Amino acid sequence: MPLVSPLPPDHDAEVAELATFFNETLGFCPNSVLTMQRRPAIAKAFIALNMAVMDPGHGVSSELKRWIGYVASHTAGCRYCQAHTALAAQRYGATDDRIHHIWEYPASPLFSAAERAALDFAIAAASVPNAVTPTIQERLRAHWDDGQIVEILGVVALFGYLNRWNDSMATTLEEGAEAMGQTHLTGFGWNKGKHV
Repeated sequence: MPLVSPLPPDHDAEVAELATFFNETLGFCPNSVLTMQRRPAIAKAFIALNMAVMDPGHGVSSELKRWIGYVASHTAGCRYCQAHTALAAQRYGATDDRIHHIWEYPASPLFSAAERAALDFAIAAASVPNAVTPTIQERLRAHWDDGQIVEILGVVALFGYLNRWNDSMATTLEEGAEAMGQTHLTGFGWNKGKHV
């Protein structure tokens, strides 16, 4: 059971309008945002940050940003966010092969050297204590410019917030995200855990 229950999607008109962003990414407004709207300023600021961080217009694709969120959330242990990011990656073009082989990314031809560097960085940046080394930084710089690195770390940091929010709130997992987890992530040890 969630610590704080989500409010209806139409509770706050401004939040509802901004939250249409999630209809593209997930097909629904997440319960995390519906809970945040108990303080509309938090919900609005979060949505604005999410839109800015996830903007694909600078060379880091929407799909890769979701994979970065996925590996960071897996590192943090947030099952809610793992299901969401895998679902969004699929909605942005991830094939079943890429979904089923995500943890083989270090050697898989399904992932480019640039993607591997970004995913390695995401795991290290999401680790506690932080595990980003000069070698990881060097590999990242070999493929991404400074602005793109800011975007990549922005995704990790955004999901750091969400991982803590959703794990602490025990946010109820929505049907579409749960189906993604059950269908594609159980082989990686995923289950919905406390997100009922």
